[in-house]
Amino acid sequence: MGSARILAVDDERDTCEALADMLSAWGHKVEIAFDGHDALRKANEFRPDVVLSDLAMPETDGLWLLRNLKEELPDCPVVFLTGRGTIDAAVESIREGAYDFIVKPLDTARLKVCIDRALEKKETMREVQTLRRRLKQLGSSDLIAQSVGMRKVIELVEKVAPSKASVSISGESGTGKEVVSRAVHNLSLRRDKPFIAINCASIPATLIESELFGHERGAFTGADQRRPGVFEMAHGGTLFLDELGEIPIELQAKLLRVLEEGKLRRLGGKVEIEVDVRVLCATNRDLKQEIKNGRFREDLYFRLNVFQIHLPPLRERRDDVPILVQHFVDKFRGDSGKRVSGVHPEAMEVLKNYDWPGNIRELRNAVERAVILCDGELITREHLPPDMAGKSPERHTFRLPFGLSLDAVEREYILGSLQRNGNNKARTAEVLGVSEKTLYNKLNRYAAEARAQQAPGGGGGPLGGQGSDGAMGAVGTNSFVIR
Repeated sequence: MGSARILAVDDERDTCEALADMLSAWGHKVEIAFDGHDALRKANEFRPDVVLSDLAMPETDGLWLLRNLKEELPDCPVVFLTGRGTIDAAVESIREGAYDFIVKPLDTARLKVCIDRALEKKETMREVQTLRRRLKQLGSSDLIAQSVGMRKVIELVEKVAPSKASVSISGESGTGKEVVSRAVHNLSLRRDKPFIAINCASIPATLIESELFGHERGAFTGADQRRPGVFEMAHGGTLFLDELGEIPIELQAKLLRVLEEGKLRRLGGKVEIEVDVRVLCATNRDLKQEIKNGRFREDLYFRLNVFQIHLPPLRERRDDVPILVQHFVDKFRGDSGKRVSGVHPEAMEVLKNYDWPGNIRELRNAVERAVILCDGELITREHLPPDMAGKSPERHTFRLPFGLSLDAVEREYILGSLQRNGNNKARTAEVLGVSEKTLYNKLNRYAAEARAQQAPGGGGGPLGGQGSDGAMGAVGTNSFVIR
């Protein structure tokens, strides 16, 4: 990651200044504080990207600082430095919202990784907040768009909604044709009246006349009572006929008469009923070709095709993917009770570059699946459908600083994989291609190494030992596991 603003907090001045010198040498802008009150005041002035604080301090300890920072800077990640005697307090800090904790003596390579991950998370959460603000500006409607193509669609919807004109909505399956039809209804003078939607393709040909126009008792076998059709149910409001091209040719003349005269007769009925219905329709078929083939009436086509709205496929409106994803994350988080708040940048790139043959319907299903699988705060690539993740133009990457030994690289990779998989060890072992027993053995070894590093004489200088094979890996293990 690039340069960041870091607030270093420690009641021991020599340690705090040494930490600040090291962070400055890494290219960060650093402020220092020597107690909780001083840190809180400087945090409000300095607006740090990350707070790196000692946990055990007199009067106002790290937990006090964390609780107050959550009120003032809720999106600022806090990383604690802790000794062996305050591990329980460090665990409590994670439960209260700290990003991570690191056991002294410090391993500088591990500290770099921890800061980079904290900054990455902060950037992701900033993007989440931006998307949520945009969603709020768009209002409560499900017609969510910021791409040029969809903004034109919204303009057409706003223009045609107040009129009485029939609207034909075209587009691939899953592009949101019913959502657009509801938006037309909700912006019209009929908004307080019924909105009825039916899919003509899902109704057997023998029943579609009854579904549209209703029937009287005894009109056919099984008709044991009078039943109104969707035209009567939508009286005064709007009727959306999806897959219009599936209506049998012999029924189209009756539909045309109802549209032109505003009157219908139930199947088996003798009395005409007046209906006031605005009809919106959609189809995946080429109706002009259907007319040439004799399967669709030309006069009905012109009667329904007064105003046209075409919905572009999702692959042509990729700018809308992030805001749609966030909309679905917020929706399914509330439905499932999960704490998922957003999507990792790498996973978002996969979503933005996928072709989406199923359009928004497929996107909705993919996000719902990911929310179910995700146990952490961010959806990662591993939570996406396997065929989708496999089509990402970029391979999965894992960044590490130079100077690590091979053992340390393996440790960081294992800990990073564990974090990306929401601390699910079974899934992590599967991703790494090892058995769960092997993974547990490695995690236990890291914990043993940490205990050895914490023994007296384990480090020197204000910051303790700074080799790449210190206790940092085991600290990460503990913090990931307890989450």
